[in-house]
Amino acid sequence: MRNHFRVKFQLKSCYRTTKKQAFNFSTSVSPQFLLQNPCFQIPNLRPKRREFANLLQLSISRNPIIHYKIIHGQIIVSGLQSDTFLANILISVCSKSDCVDNARVVFDKMPHKNLITWSSMVSMYSQHGYSEEALMVFVDLQRKSGEHPNEFVLASVIRACTQLGVVEKGAQLHGFVVRSGFDQDVYVGTSLIDFYSKNGDIEEARLVFDQLSEKTAVTWTTIIAGYTKCGRSAVSLELFAQMRETNVVPDRYVVSSVLSACSMLEFLEGGKQIHAYVLRRGTEMDVSVVNVLIDFYTKCNRVKAGRKLFDQMVVKNIISWTTMISGYMQNSFDWEAMKLFGEMNRLGWKPDGFACTSVLTSCGSREALEQGRQVHAYTIKANLESDEFVKNGLIDMYAKSNLLIDAKKVFDVMAEQNVISYNAMIEGYSSQEKLSEALELFHEMRVRLFPPSLLTFVSLLGVSASLFALELSKQIHGLIIKFGVSLDLFAGSALIDVYSKCSYVKDARHVFEEMNEKDIVVWNAMFFGYTQHLENEEALKLYSTLQFSRQKPNEFTFAALITAASNLASLRHGQQFHNQLVKMGLDFCPFVTNALVDMYAKCGSIEEARKMFNSSIWRDVVCWNSMISTHAQHGEAEEALGMFREMMKEGIQPNYVTFVAVLSACSHAGLVEDGLNHFNSMPGFGIKPGTEHYACVVSLLGRSGKLFEAKEFIEKMPIEPAAVVWRSLLSACRIAGNVELGKYAAEMAISTDPKDSGSYILLSNIFASKGMWADVKKVRDRMDSSEVVKEPGRSWIEVNNKVNVFIARDTTHREADMIGSVLDILIQHIKGAGYVPDATALLMND
Repeated sequence: MRNHFRVKFQLKSCYRTTKKQAFNFSTSVSPQFLLQNPCFQIPNLRPKRREFANLLQLSISRNPIIHYKIIHGQIIVSGLQSDTFLANILISVCSKSDCVDNARVVFDKMPHKNLITWSSMVSMYSQHGYSEEALMVFVDLQRKSGEHPNEFVLASVIRACTQLGVVEKGAQLHGFVVRSGFDQDVYVGTSLIDFYSKNGDIEEARLVFDQLSEKTAVTWTTIIAGYTKCGRSAVSLELFAQMRETNVVPDRYVVSSVLSACSMLEFLEGGKQIHAYVLRRGTEMDVSVVNVLIDFYTKCNRVKAGRKLFDQMVVKNIISWTTMISGYMQNSFDWEAMKLFGEMNRLGWKPDGFACTSVLTSCGSREALEQGRQVHAYTIKANLESDEFVKNGLIDMYAKSNLLIDAKKVFDVMAEQNVISYNAMIEGYSSQEKLSEALELFHEMRVRLFPPSLLTFVSLLGVSASLFALELSKQIHGLIIKFGVSLDLFAGSALIDVYSKCSYVKDARHVFEEMNEKDIVVWNAMFFGYTQHLENEEALKLYSTLQFSRQKPNEFTFAALITAASNLASLRHGQQFHNQLVKMGLDFCPFVTNALVDMYAKCGSIEEARKMFNSSIWRDVVCWNSMISTHAQHGEAEEALGMFREMMKEGIQPNYVTFVAVLSACSHAGLVEDGLNHFNSMPGFGIKPGTEHYACVVSLLGRSGKLFEAKEFIEKMPIEPAAVVWRSLLSACRIAGNVELGKYAAEMAISTDPKDSGSYILLSNIFASKGMWADVKKVRDRMDSSEVVKEPGRSWIEVNNKVNVFIARDTTHREADMIGSVLDILIQHIKGAGYVPDATALLMND
């Protein structure tokens, strides 16, 4: 014991003289140098190798490698450099100090190696990520030594195969394990489970797991985590239930894996049970488990519960802050994410790349450019600007903030662009409908052999849909099929949307039918496709199909269906959907309320529309627009203008549609002065008048008999007058009987839109009202020569829960004869009452 104390004292003295000297195991320490330094002399060391072993295993916090090199030098001086026991310890301590190369030098100079030596080297290489070296040492073990690998060697080699992803070699090792009789060893078995699960063969991992007679907490954690990562979280929960029936106590790693499974399934009750279990255990409630719980609650949309746990944490780490910020971002609590990021900085924490990426996403979502620039500045100061995720987050933030030039600058200075950075730029260009720039980047992406991801195609389909670029959409569809993602949920819903917007609803339905898996977003895309093209009956039929599926309709589903009921003026269907909304608790969603107000208005139930409006908790400009338009369409101009004044008092900013409704109300009521005042006030609200507004003003002037003022107004328009503007003047000329101005307006409308039948019909009616039948015939002949076809009049009525459709001159209805007989009787009664039909407003081809 005295000698041991003396050695330690001498070593401490040596540290003062050798602290700054560098040593290298490749040359070791020269015996002459050691003999010249008396502080290194340790008497009687040869029989005391245990004392060297104790010195090597001392816990040294400061410059441990110097300590080990000094002892190594003493071992060499003492003639024990060939001692296998001491060499094994040296390899172990070098491995723990991350001195892999030094350990290899010791290994290579060993004249005799035992199984512990080989095991230490294989383990060291696999632990430090030198997987290929670990495999090479394992091969040397089998070729150059007479030792047989034990369970520790095999577990380390399997770990190396897992890191390299070499499935074939791993399978060969599995066969070797079985032949060597280690297939029941829990360490080897756990390594095999990890190997198979991480290489995508969870079924083989399960076979290994089931065949193990003994299972540790690590074994259970590995198989549960494997199922969670491959998306089969339900099986993970089943395994956890089985584990609790054994005598193995779940540790924090098992708990974390099970909570991750609950997060993926959004299985709130299951996660709460795990939380309760953790609370009962008490000791397991460390910071890592709380972090996983915060992640679970935020992913299950229980952000307040996650924040409560965060606030209650006595000890937080960087992951705690990052998880909470990410949770806020994922649930669109963007301002809260930015606020927490700022608080994190103020308290002295240093946000990492993940925290910066999350908050940059929130800044982009809210177009919070100032906050985004501050985060950008922080990433530069914290030397995070080269982080791949941070770079992509910056591109996304600037793109969403409509600063594509800045986004492109970040993109261009990236050392290596990847698919994510390309997607962020393409999405930015697509959101601003810059098709050529998006396609140019897409072309560059393919030239550089970056495989397009799902998001790439979805972004391109989005911009092609907004620009109604059908041919481009078809080409993208072809590429999607080529890359094998055509039936994916996101790509499928994007394809349905683009075909619907390009008026190819049948093709949209084909895509819908081809999809093996459909979520409610896909169903909603199809519903909106039908309602956009007024195929409302198809939308209602599709809803019947939805009810037999496992998908649950949401507020967007009902918004589309209520729109279909509005288009059909089917009060019964609208009321049924309203009832379902109330039962599901979705009747207070703003856009659902807006749809209900519109539906009741179009079905003539103004009182019900007003009740819905008054009961709305949050009335946005769309809701106000619905009520103003309702009153305007029903000729209640005063009520419409009164609603507009009330809206202004509540501080709601009017938009483009608001003024269309207000001007329409003024036009119907002949309120010329009020209408012109409202029109002139639009620039004050930052609204540039559009075609609809100009058409309303022309109609306003024309209905008041001011035809030439209307003509002059059109000619002074700052934009090219559309056909609908000239048709408004033409309609006013028909009412006033002004043939000459009507002919001029008709010619201007026809020259703008030659294929629209409305202008021809209105002009023909003007001629017919004046008995100018030769001119009527000329108009008809011109329509025929120009191949302009008037769409027949169409009406429908719902009787006994069935919609009956009638088209002008159509006799295909199954009760057409009876309907005709009743109409003849009614006409006779009307004539008998003295009614004389007015033929001056005769419409062509009705």
